[in-house]
Amino acid sequence: MITEIATDSNSFQQAFRELQEREPARCASWINRLRESAMGRFEEVGFPTTKDEEWKYTNVAPIIKNGFNPASAENSGGKAAEELASSGTPESKDSQLVFVNGRLRRDLSSLSALPAEVVALDLSEALNDERYSQVAREELARHADYVANGFTALNTAFISHGAFICIPKGVTSVAPLQLLFITETTEASQTVFPRVLLIAEENSNATLIESYISTSDSKYFTNAVVEVVLKEGARLEHYKVQRESAAAFHVATTVADLGASSSYDATNITFGAQLSRHDVHVTMDHEGAECWVDGLYLVTAAQHTDTHSVIDHRKPHCTSHQLYKGILDGKSRAVFNGKIFVRHDAQKTDAMQTNKNLLLSNDARVDTKPQLEILADDVKCAHGAAVGQIDEEEMFYLETRGIHTELARNLLTYGFAEEVIAKIKVDSIRTQLDEAVLNRLNARLEA
Repeated sequence: MITEIATDSNSFQQAFRELQEREPARCASWINRLRESAMGRFEEVGFPTTKDEEWKYTNVAPIIKNGFNPASAENSGGKAAEELASSGTPESKDSQLVFVNGRLRRDLSSLSALPAEVVALDLSEALNDERYSQVAREELARHADYVANGFTALNTAFISHGAFICIPKGVTSVAPLQLLFITETTEASQTVFPRVLLIAEENSNATLIESYISTSDSKYFTNAVVEVVLKEGARLEHYKVQRESAAAFHVATTVADLGASSSYDATNITFGAQLSRHDVHVTMDHEGAECWVDGLYLVTAAQHTDTHSVIDHRKPHCTSHQLYKGILDGKSRAVFNGKIFVRHDAQKTDAMQTNKNLLLSNDARVDTKPQLEILADDVKCAHGAAVGQIDEEEMFYLETRGIHTELARNLLTYGFAEEVIAKIKVDSIRTQLDEAVLNRLNARLEA
């Protein structure tokens, strides 16, 4: 299998050599060493296969067979990307960084609504700026484990551009900061490697919107890694909205390290990509931390989506809440694997986990596996999973009140999704998602 992977990844190896030759003079030596180490690890482990337990239900062979190539440095998009950027989240029109094919477009970005103390810039600038290079060195690739994950290793090998964000101690940013990643395919089978490092210092407060979208229904591959570091008392609301092309492949890793009494509230929305995978890992290694890790996936046709989450309780008095919901139609498939670890020292842990799935088609399929591993004895933990179709009694209730059968079905489906969407505090995102759900349901009704 290693030989097969090495053959299929030649394009990445060639692009990696070109990157190292192009940027060594302006990059710190430790970055070059990090890239070399990550590329060596990728060459060793390659892409995962269904023989790997963590990838048992998700076959990434189509990514290998498509022969994707990293997007060229000159490919920064055109008019279509500019139009998408201008129609983004209104709350973030003056607090957004726009990336097109992995490259920051300063002409489409604006940060005037952010507090002056907040640092938000291209990762490549931070790595070469003495004001930020040391903290970047201390945190970058320290949380997302590229040794254990071939996709993370590949992303790390291509670290160059991306977003570096630092919310200073005691600063509150009222305006949400949006990272808008736009893919405009002008090259065949291109790959982009978004990378984000966010550090929220003590008692800071911010909202992050991480958005993925495409200008067309073309085929491409997004391999994203986001590292979040919250210091003591920091608070972050994090929304990830994945609306990639229906022909795209999207693999992402989000890792959050929570400080004492910090709060991390994440909501992950998945609508796009023919194949998507999201690994979420939250570590609570300090007392009093709290997290919400919620999500909604809405898939149809032959889409495949996979969520693997790990919430690791290592210290006492930490709390975690997790609610993931899925709506599946057509011949789509969803995978949910949620693990909660409660370590020996994590007494007084409060952890709740729920995964609920609604099947709108007899051909749709879900594999769900919530897991608890508890090594402490004074905890409050629970988990559960449910897979089913629309309740016939609820349908009957609506129909007896004169509501058409298909409309009643759509109303109940919308209500199922709304539990997750309603918690989103950014009005325009909540409205966009409401419209997206209703459009999907209306399309089904018209079909």
